[in-house]
Amino acid sequence: MTGGRAPHGAEAGRYSYRARSLQFRSAHRAPLAHACGMYAISRILLALKDPRARSRAALEKAAQLAHALGAELQLFHAIADPIYLDSTGVMAQAYPELEKERLDWYRERLEGLARGLRRRGIKVSTAVAWDFPACESIVRQAERFEASLIIVECHATAHRAPWLLRFTDWELLRRSPLPVLLIKSRREYRRPRILAALDPTHVNAKPGDLDGEIVRYAATVAEGLHGPLHAMHAYQLPSRLEAPPAGSEDGRGRARSQRRGRPQAVRALLTANAAWTARAALQEALRWSGVPEGRQHVVALPPAAAIEAVAHDVGADIVAMGAVSRSGLRRLFIGNTAEKVLDRLACDVLVVKPRAFRNRVPREPRGVQLIALPE
Repeated sequence: MTGGRAPHGAEAGRYSYRARSLQFRSAHRAPLAHACGMYAISRILLALKDPRARSRAALEKAAQLAHALGAELQLFHAIADPIYLDSTGVMAQAYPELEKERLDWYRERLEGLARGLRRRGIKVSTAVAWDFPACESIVRQAERFEASLIIVECHATAHRAPWLLRFTDWELLRRSPLPVLLIKSRREYRRPRILAALDPTHVNAKPGDLDGEIVRYAATVAEGLHGPLHAMHAYQLPSRLEAPPAGSEDGRGRARSQRRGRPQAVRALLTANAAWTARAALQEALRWSGVPEGRQHVVALPPAAAIEAVAHDVGADIVAMGAVSRSGLRRLFIGNTAEKVLDRLACDVLVVKPRAFRNRVPREPRGVQLIALPE
């Protein structure tokens, strides 16, 4: 809906100001494969935090995606543990052998996992690096491998603050220029529902091209896994009765309503206008996507609450959302909405960055971290 008349008067009563999903008609309903400028995800890097772990959720889902997209999969483990040297230098003389032994051990474990996937017809390679910190090592390996997507299993840990992911997860999401699929659920993908969380009005100061990136990556995953793609936009209701521009039709309507002592009608009008504007913005963002009307959702809630609510309502298996990095004292955080949502969602999360995001991770690996023990 790119043009037309905003609802007012009797029309305003059709829209409730209560927090609910408002679905609207799409102007174009082409199949996703033809309507979206989807990305070719040709190489996927799966960063395994513990190749010995019994849980294989990340491995299985990475295999599903690689098979569905015809992509090459690489299993990678970063050895970020330091080696402690005593004052006599004995460990300093032995650490090269220890380094080789650990590298060989992890390569053997990864190769064992890879052989099973190769028998299923998936092209798989393995890589191990003794490098730190782990988040930087993953980004460096993804660049060497020329990956299109990074998949990583979420750390299971107790947090002092309920929304705070483990530091390694946050740093990877913050610093990776590539999309990162954070695996949080053990449930297998079976025609998974993908929810793209958009901000077409850019209220949260995200770059203008970010919504397009989110939809393209979400559509690529949805098409490959034969799952439905949903899209949503959260908007804020008017907090007070603000006067429309002088001389406008809305301004004249409000003046008449006030003279008649009907402030509730004015509030209903402003509420309906906010809903109409939000629907128009989302439709404009999705005009090329082919997402049908029944899967477009506009919700009058703060973004974090809206994403959580819609993900629950549609039974989302993956929520695709954008994130922007911050600097300075708040460098840990990757965006206000992401901060609040990531740890609260039970489903997997695909975090996408703007095209202009710059990779600031040094290219050269740091190697083994050596720490001298005090005498």
